[in-house]
Amino acid sequence: MNIRISRVCPSEIAGILDNSIRRWFQEPQKILAPYVNEGMTVLDLGCGPGFLSTTIAQIVGNSGRVIAADLQEGMLRKLRNKIRNTEFEQRITLHKCKEDEIGVSEKVDLVIAFYMLHEVPYQEKTLNEIGSILKPKGRLLLAEPYIHVSKNAFEKTIKKALNAGFTVVERPDIPFSRAVVLKKIR
Repeated sequence: MNIRISRVCPSEIAGILDNSIRRWFQEPQKILAPYVNEGMTVLDLGCGPGFLSTTIAQIVGNSGRVIAADLQEGMLRKLRNKIRNTEFEQRITLHKCKEDEIGVSEKVDLVIAFYMLHEVPYQEKTLNEIGSILKPKGRLLLAEPYIHVSKNAFEKTIKKALNAGFTVVERPDIPFSRAVVLKKIR
């Protein structure tokens, strides 16, 4: 994923990423409902402790699949513990990324990069890899936190995505976020 470990939110403070207060102002169901459908295969890139992963798994249903990918084994362990002995255990596949590569070969309908791309030093490479993972006309939901990513920096990321073969579909309103939905065009 081309992530410098020092820029990544450590798994030891994962509680700030997945808690009831955050779920109150950033409702996963509301955020995901327009983009995730039953039967889809969705890559939750930089899934952390699974703030969105279980809701994605609920929406895709038994015929769908979630690939929850993260660079940190500690984050994946937290998600594994969260889904253990639940219906989601069969729908969510955990995937550990390499420091310089996502490493998912399966084609997916949707990639969700929620609050993680700002941690990637070589965004162009990661966006190109996302493009190679997506099915034709697949989509990327990209959201970044206001507090870490300026409007200017976010617009630069969107330009990199356009250069990687995406087009802007919409700019959803996600609380405390800068967000865009992109579609793969080539």
